[in-house]
Amino acid sequence: MLVDSHCHLDFPGLADTLPQTLAAMRQHDVRGALCIGVNLADFPRVLALAEEHAHLFASVGVHPEYDDVEEPDVERLTALAAHAKVIAIGETGLDYHWRKDRPEWQRQRFRAHIRAARSAGKPLVIHTRQATEDTLAILQAENAREAGGILHCFSEDWDMAQQALEMGFYISFSGIVTFKNARTVQEAARRVPLDRFLIETDAPYLAPAPYRGQVNQPAYVRFVAEAIAHLRGMTFAEVAAASSENFFTLFPQTREAMSA
Repeated sequence: MLVDSHCHLDFPGLADTLPQTLAAMRQHDVRGALCIGVNLADFPRVLALAEEHAHLFASVGVHPEYDDVEEPDVERLTALAAHAKVIAIGETGLDYHWRKDRPEWQRQRFRAHIRAARSAGKPLVIHTRQATEDTLAILQAENAREAGGILHCFSEDWDMAQQALEMGFYISFSGIVTFKNARTVQEAARRVPLDRFLIETDAPYLAPAPYRGQVNQPAYVRFVAEAIAHLRGMTFAEVAAASSENFFTLFPQTREAMSA
């Protein structure tokens, strides 16, 4: 079995083909997925997906690229995270690729999410792009180890992965690991301990080879697993089993629904 640890089923390209997307998941033995919240205005539709489908779960948060949206505070995030189908806080973090001015509001928002995760007792889903130093510094300063969580769609180097692992985080690999020029990510995928990695699609984005450039979907998480198996000299079944067990360790409330 497989689990997609990060996708956006409410986004255009997937929301309008949901029955087919869910059918493809079943066909490829993808037993469940974590549907990610990126802003508070759209959170109700993410939660609705989780409420309507036993094998789907939700996160709540505001993505660092969204600047003209309702700003979350600790109390609001904590209250929304109290729902049984909300298993994580995020997507949160820092993105200095699109915002090269390194805005302070990104850092303050990130801190609010970490504090909410600690308050709610739920793991973080972290987006970090060209912001390694600040991401790690804020995680350390805010005692994010207490919440734990995932560095999703990992695109940094092994040094950053090691530091995140030391703070108790999991590293999640996306279709990027199948790209021929993604040597830094592939090195991390080879070296992350077997009990500390996850797999994801980030659908509808970042479709893996052989579907690169097309609309991504959770069923394609199997190609991520296959690539990691090749890199690590393991079988597909071993990678599928390990990544799924790691997801259940981080989110134990999902085990029964996704194992059915």
